[in-house]
Amino acid sequence: MSSLGIHVQSVDKSFGRGEARTVVLKNTDFVAETGLLTMLIGPSGCGKTTLLSIIAGTLHADNGEIEVLGQRLDKMSANAVAKFRSRNLGFVFQQFNLIPTLTAAENVSVPLIIQGFGHRYAERKARDVLEWVGLADHANFRPNKMSVGQQQRVAIARALVHEPPIVLCDEPTSSLDSENGHHVMELLRKAATQKDRLVLVVTHDNRTYSFADHMSEMEDGRIFRTLKTKEEIHVHHPPGS
Repeated sequence: MSSLGIHVQSVDKSFGRGEARTVVLKNTDFVAETGLLTMLIGPSGCGKTTLLSIIAGTLHADNGEIEVLGQRLDKMSANAVAKFRSRNLGFVFQQFNLIPTLTAAENVSVPLIIQGFGHRYAERKARDVLEWVGLADHANFRPNKMSVGQQQRVAIARALVHEPPIVLCDEPTSSLDSENGHHVMELLRKAATQKDRLVLVVTHDNRTYSFADHMSEMEDGRIFRTLKTKEEIHVHHPPGS
């Protein structure tokens, strides 16, 4: 059963001061539920990544309420937010952000090592998750020995290894061809339902829209439309459009 995992209310965010001030988010509201893959879409510069960063607690809002898993991030100290993030959030980025000198298994182990788990346990868990994403035979490969699609699957394994209830993805398919993008989205969709997890994907890649359970559309710093069923998504964003 789904439940509310993210609730953003009346959030404002701007950068700069005076004449150089740029308003990025304007009284923005946003919600996302567990057990679903929610997409946040819109043109470049509309505020998607800024909103994602505020939800992740890596960027402070000027005003508004940010509730994640029932916790008010806007009321927490910086240290409390960092601890909350390391335990509860996983991240998938457009550029993978793998450490080039580490093997796939070592890269995937990093979130567990940061949390204080022993290296032996962390690597064993990492190899289990690599098997889940179909890369058990690449556990000892370094990133430069893998394709871009394989590197992104390693990044997904790293995001999931500590079993976070929320996974935040920033343009996870933009660097991939259609086939690899499809495989990545299948994994993210499966991850959302496997442990009743919330997966939030920020994207403008219309090849991926059919994977969304919910979709929020942004323009000029606001959510202007929310599509709550696959049927609605299909009507507003038919395949191939």
